[in-house]
Amino acid sequence: MSLSNPKSPIPVAILGATGTVGQRFIHLLDGHPWFRVVALTGSARRQGQRYGEAVHWLLSEPLPAWAAEMPLLPTEPGSLNGAALAFSALPSDIAREVEPQLAARGVWVCSNASAYRREPDVPILLPEINAGHTAVLRQQQAHRGWKGGIVTNSNCTSSGLSVVLKALDDAFGLESAFVVSMQAISGAGYPGVASLDIVGNVLPYIGGEEAKVEWEPRKILGAVAPEGIRLADFRISAHTNRVPVVNGHTVVASVALKRAPADPEEAIRALEAYQPPEAARGLPSTPRPVIVVRREPDRPQPRLDALTGGGMTTVVGRVRPDPIWDLKFVAVSHNTVRGAAGGAVYNAELLVAQGWV
Repeated sequence: MSLSNPKSPIPVAILGATGTVGQRFIHLLDGHPWFRVVALTGSARRQGQRYGEAVHWLLSEPLPAWAAEMPLLPTEPGSLNGAALAFSALPSDIAREVEPQLAARGVWVCSNASAYRREPDVPILLPEINAGHTAVLRQQQAHRGWKGGIVTNSNCTSSGLSVVLKALDDAFGLESAFVVSMQAISGAGYPGVASLDIVGNVLPYIGGEEAKVEWEPRKILGAVAPEGIRLADFRISAHTNRVPVVNGHTVVASVALKRAPADPEEAIRALEAYQPPEAARGLPSTPRPVIVVRREPDRPQPRLDALTGGGMTTVVGRVRPDPIWDLKFVAVSHNTVRGAAGGAVYNAELLVAQGWV
């Protein structure tokens, strides 16, 4: 499929626009060179209100004037003002119902919801890793009779982790990984976790999270097959924790490799040299570079590193030998940018460049 840039801005909608991820969509799409927001949707009790009146704006960046004046519309196929593409920040139960209705009507849905991630014909896209997985969309349309389609981004913890695992797999082959996450409270949405639960504390359980982190990277690094996307054959064991950090998920990991690097410098060189597939290299949201390696003994840190590359770059540090397996490291990525809204915008750019939209 040939790559191309749009000649004029593509009309897009943001579904579930008042939540934290919806707000991040508005910020990232403000002035985007390829997209123009023509519809914002919200819950039934807020429909008809101006967005600026309905939203409790949580970002440090100002609310754009164009968004403040837009009315909130129903999340329905006929209410999106001709949008060709929809960014979904819907809860998963609503997404499971609404997103296929839109896809059937010819709208392309770039979803942050987990509703369709496990479907073999729905790609979990990270364009800097698996831009070729869009090939499965032909199966999706043929099987489901859709004129449009659905692509998803990964769980917010899986995104940065998958980028690092991809670089290591390409260089050394990956057999297994043991990972522990320290996840920011913004990943729980707003109002999120009660202050009496999280302040000065660590919550060692996030419902459903460990299963996602153990499974999603295997799909992301898998291969397109006749039956859909075939999972990669490595294994992951995950512990997921909520910590009192506002933005930026931290993952500490130990990995077993098919060929152990001669020393940590060889692994660092492989991480720093990693390049995205050709299809993703010219997209507006492609991180440049994809991976930054910090050599300080106390980096990366979410407060200092999560916004590297505008929040799209994965930051790695403390790359060192593992006494049980082969290698261990620390990775930080921005959970509401790379792991949520920014990832979905990046996916939309890939769909446009490949001619799907």
